[in-house]
Amino acid sequence: MSASFMFPPVGFGPGSQIGQEDEELNYLAMPSGVHVYEPHVPEIDDPAIMVATLAFLDDLQQQAQAWRAGDACLLPWHNLSPAVTAAVHDALGEGEVSARLEDAAGLVEVQETVFAGIWALRAYSGSQRQDVREQVEVSAFPRALLARAFPPRPARPNIAAGVADGIVNAPAILTELFDRSENWQPQHHPHVVNLSLLPHTPEDMALLEATLGRGRLTILSRGYGNCRIEATATPHVWRVRYYNSMDTLILDTIEVSAVPEVACAAAEDIADSAIRLREICAVLREESTSPQEKQA
Repeated sequence: MSASFMFPPVGFGPGSQIGQEDEELNYLAMPSGVHVYEPHVPEIDDPAIMVATLAFLDDLQQQAQAWRAGDACLLPWHNLSPAVTAAVHDALGEGEVSARLEDAAGLVEVQETVFAGIWALRAYSGSQRQDVREQVEVSAFPRALLARAFPPRPARPNIAAGVADGIVNAPAILTELFDRSENWQPQHHPHVVNLSLLPHTPEDMALLEATLGRGRLTILSRGYGNCRIEATATPHVWRVRYYNSMDTLILDTIEVSAVPEVACAAAEDIADSAIRLREICAVLREESTSPQEKQA
């Protein structure tokens, strides 16, 4: 016998979320204080430092303006004087993406500037890492890091040998990832395995991490929360984890790609960076002009 409702069930319908007329809905607070770009012009009193700083930034602006997809334009700056280096650092600032690579050849630290697609690289080499080289690169993502992110391709491991109690989906995931890795081509679209939606056990995760291994490159992209990207020891396979502003893991994925897109600058971003650099150079050029030259 079916029941017929003469009135809507309690808790449904318009207005049912409010118990009393004077009560108000409480919403989760949305992020505020969004960071937006603001031009920053370094204060330079020494004319010689101004000339050298302006020359470097002009060169960088031209590199950014001429950049095309797939390019990697390098501009060394370890030969600049400390004062000029400080002024350039001040003008470029720090953006949201940083990276660290460490292998037998040494350590490389990378910080994206406030100009998307313009990266400050510092490479350490030597037994005591006393040799330091600095340069700026204009690219979607620093090419040197990608060349060293993964160790030489190992033979495919025997996945079945790692199967034990509690393991459910790891063997199928690993087979899929190794197939994608071995057949990867630059023109392929990223292939993503969403671990947040896929049923798995702690034993699955342990087998995945042990079999894929750890690579040499770690990338951190900061926004409202953090995105942590780690190269595995399997070529073109990345562990990509997203955290909210409370540092809670909200999305856990494994991606097969050249480099996860969240870490890269788009062509439009680099074109915009070239325009912003030109504006800063124009201000510096105006400040370096003497009153007599302005009147002339």
